Amino acid sequence: MARADRLFRLLQALRSLPRPVTAERLAEETGVSLRTVYRDIDGLRAGGALIDGAAGYGYTLTEDPALPPQMLTRLEVEALALGLAEIRLAGDPALARAADSALSKIIATLPDRMQAQALHNAHQIYRYEKRPPVPAHMPLIRQAIWEERALDLSYTDQSGGQTRRRIRPLSVVFLDRSLMCLAFCTLRQDFRRFHLVQMSEVALTDESFRPHRAALLRQMIEIMRKRTRPA
Repeated sequence: MARADRLFRLLQALRSLPRPVTAERLAEETGVSLRTVYRDIDGLRAGGALIDGAAGYGYTLTEDPALPPQMLTRLEVEALALGLAEIRLAGDPALARAADSALSKIIATLPDRMQAQALHNAHQIYRYEKRPPVPAHMPLIRQAIWEERALDLSYTDQSGGQTRRRIRPLSVVFLDRSLMCLAFCTLRQDFRRFHLVQMSEVALTDESFRPHRAALLRQMIEIMRKRTRPA
């Protein structure tokens, strides 16, 4: 692992783990030896990070120079925490981890009083009806959207019929009980909405539709609005 990546992971562990964080816990989290943890903490301190603590006691990151100070109100912090909690419930594991990581980065840049408030939110999320598990191919669809590359897949329609499709994925929409991919279907030569649970054998192709994604998405949204607009 490159040293820069290792230091970034160490900072993230210091932000997100309960404080003070022992060197043993940091080594476990970052996958390095204790000796490397001690050396990297010295390196971060030399670079300007204010890390309190010592070997045998644990460490606390009291100031993170990697991010500018955040000027947020208490209600703004509550809104961020509530929104990211919803992502943890609705997203795939990678997206849920990203939500936790984003919140810890934000909290790390707040004043001490605001940090304490952020850790004891007035708002919480709980859903009695659990959402179905997010399909395993969700990360691949996300990658295809980011890279603007077509996907090959098998799609099962409502009647049980299955067809091979090549789609140009534009966006993933989180509905109440399901996930839907907005895409241009090359088989139908039209915009279509695909339920993720009805996709299988999803594979990334070399076909690129860059830089047309934004224009295609705007076109699809406009078509959808016209179809649902009252006469």
